[in-house]
Amino acid sequence: MDGAATLPAVTHVPVMISEVLQRLSPSPGEVYVDCTAGLGGHASAVASRLVPGGTVVLNDVDPGNLERASERVRAAAPGVGVVPMAGNFADVPRKITEQGLRADMVLADLGFASGQVDDASRGLSFSRDGPLDMRLDPTLPVTAAELVATLTERELAEVLRTYGEEREAGRIARKLVREREVSPITTTGRLAGIVRSVSSSRSGSSGIDPATRTFQALRIAVNDEIGSLEALLAGILRGARSAESEGGSWLRPGARVVVISFHSLEDRPVKRRTAELVASGYAESLTRGPMVASEHEVSENPRSRSARLRGIRVGRRAV
Repeated sequence: MDGAATLPAVTHVPVMISEVLQRLSPSPGEVYVDCTAGLGGHASAVASRLVPGGTVVLNDVDPGNLERASERVRAAAPGVGVVPMAGNFADVPRKITEQGLRADMVLADLGFASGQVDDASRGLSFSRDGPLDMRLDPTLPVTAAELVATLTERELAEVLRTYGEEREAGRIARKLVREREVSPITTTGRLAGIVRSVSSSRSGSSGIDPATRTFQALRIAVNDEIGSLEALLAGILRGARSAESEGGSWLRPGARVVVISFHSLEDRPVKRRTAELVASGYAESLTRGPMVASEHEVSENPRSRSARLRGIRVGRRAV
């Protein structure tokens, strides 16, 4: 299925692509690992700089995205090796080791592809009515609708408070429990309407829909996003500490690691773990604090507004 003629239409715009390429600094023959391949925007840009002899490892929980990303990379850089890996990015360090590879570059873009957001059947957005699903990996056992239907009022409030930083978590949880007794809450439109009926006084002034935090919280809970991120960061920590050891690790000495987060719940552990590596002498920082998208990029791609990029270079000699 190689070649531009069979490549599916791609509308997703990779976030902060110039900043990513500058920090990753790809060179011919290197191994690039994309933990969240999406539609292959970042990966195809990196792949074109790996010729000849480079390798691109693509990981994604969405099989459709993984197929599209693989096609896009092969079309952008014929001759570069492409290794697709389906699954949660928490397993990337183990899988890379099993493949007998060592990464020169690692990228984890914690956003999700435009196609996922715009597809009403995924239930990720309240802009279009659809089933209340929210699973990024379609094989996961629990949907958002099931969480809303089965969690107690206290548990719902805790999810909204912890993962959505929702100040009115108690009121929203109480309303959800009352409404589900009338009829099941199974669509994004109904969920958003219920939340707005409780929080409508806060809409408009900030420009943020009152349902935003509730949707974020349920999505994070359904996909265990914070747990998966913590597992990946722990793998990066272990890999950086053992990169120059006799047995080596999944990270090569000098490996560049970049993480793009989109809200504080993601950025906090990234900041903490990268600072830990720098302070202990196992890496150097490639960024002074979080990098943000330029005003021009934000105007062209509003989804980049909340992006925060942090990067490190692995290796004790770097400090």
